[in-house]
Amino acid sequence: MKHCPKFLLFFGSIVLITLKLTAQNPLIQHMFSADPSARVFGDSVYIYPSHDIIATEGKGRVGWFCMEDYHVFASKNLTDWQDDGIVVTQNKIPWVKENSYSMWAPDCIEKNGKYYFYFPTAPKDTSYGRGFAIGVAVADKPSGPFVPQAEPVKNVHGVDPNVFIDDDGQAYLYWALGNIYGAKLKSNMLELDGEIKTLGTLPGKGLKEGPYLFKRNGIYYLTYPHVADKTEQLEYATGNSPLGEFKVTGVIMDETPGCWTNHQSIIQYKNQWYLFYHSNDYSPSFDKARSIRADSLFFNVDGTIKKVIPTLRGIGVTNAIANIQPDRYSEKSDDVSINFIDTSNRFKGWKTIFEKNGGWIKYNTVDFGKKKLKNVIVKVVSTTGGTLQVHLDNMNGPVISTIVISKTMEWKEIKVPLLNYEAGIHHLIISLKTGANVEVDWMKFE
Repeated sequence: MKHCPKFLLFFGSIVLITLKLTAQNPLIQHMFSADPSARVFGDSVYIYPSHDIIATEGKGRVGWFCMEDYHVFASKNLTDWQDDGIVVTQNKIPWVKENSYSMWAPDCIEKNGKYYFYFPTAPKDTSYGRGFAIGVAVADKPSGPFVPQAEPVKNVHGVDPNVFIDDDGQAYLYWALGNIYGAKLKSNMLELDGEIKTLGTLPGKGLKEGPYLFKRNGIYYLTYPHVADKTEQLEYATGNSPLGEFKVTGVIMDETPGCWTNHQSIIQYKNQWYLFYHSNDYSPSFDKARSIRADSLFFNVDGTIKKVIPTLRGIGVTNAIANIQPDRYSEKSDDVSINFIDTSNRFKGWKTIFEKNGGWIKYNTVDFGKKKLKNVIVKVVSTTGGTLQVHLDNMNGPVISTIVISKTMEWKEIKVPLLNYEAGIHHLIISLKTGANVEVDWMKFE
């Protein structure tokens, strides 16, 4: 279903062998991840999320958020994500409280060829202030290695750092602690340059955190999660300068049922805007173990943001010769359901269950390339047997394959010839023509 990074241990040092992770939503499918800070560096998108782990006795606070390090992920096509390894880890930073498991939402920015990674965590003594401090690690490349500074940023107490660099080169640091705060940064990107400003005129009631500021067509967009009811929704305010005043403008994404938090970043990549956020896909009954996602974002003519409706299909173009996961669907009929393949190890992913004759599922944006493909391979299981049919683009589109599935109690791969081939990008429609209870893990073409 996907590839995972492998680690080798040499004389106490971790060496990372990076492998590609092919993903839809959630984007990262081998570990928990949250609070995605997405950045465009060169021709690639890099994501710097926090890393949820499950707390146990003696390792974090049981039943609460638990994070000990940060990874960085990179992609050139928004589909294949490479885990480039750990950015920083809690017990290798001089000023951090040992085993505090509080490496919350980070951010990263580039200036003058250096990459500055900002992260909040608990300091080991009160000389840095109470609660959380914000540290910085510096690297020559987006994937590191990053070198943490010996001390956190002075006079900054809070969580969820975000950095914005304006067109004139001035950098600003934002963070949250009850309110949302902002201040100029010195050119060294390590110190504040002037007074701290409370960004007012934001909602007065309910938790506000996770500031992320971006600029488009001269408008400054301050985005943030806000508990308007019981869980966080993503909202934004607009202004004419990096430190406001800001005017509350709208909602980017509604509350996600079953997941108390959300956290966002917004980028433009290859002429399309994207919203990165998180949910709890792999942990539906425990919202402290989250997974990052992305969906396309669009603007109205007046510059306001169109509300983003979360999808499973997500972003990026899927190569037809890669494993296509129909469970990350674009649309489906009511008699098709999705479930985990193995509830004891949810990172094995999901399966698509065609419950009865006539059920269908749609998976958008598959690239069949220009070289003729000859076969389709499907990984299936069915206690009754049945026949699947694959159309291109819509239910009335050309049928490219009919797959007869015999009764089987175990997963098996079936290969059948394609009836025809059409080059280019198409949507897939997979339907059950006969039978019932046919389960599909993945499909690919060759």
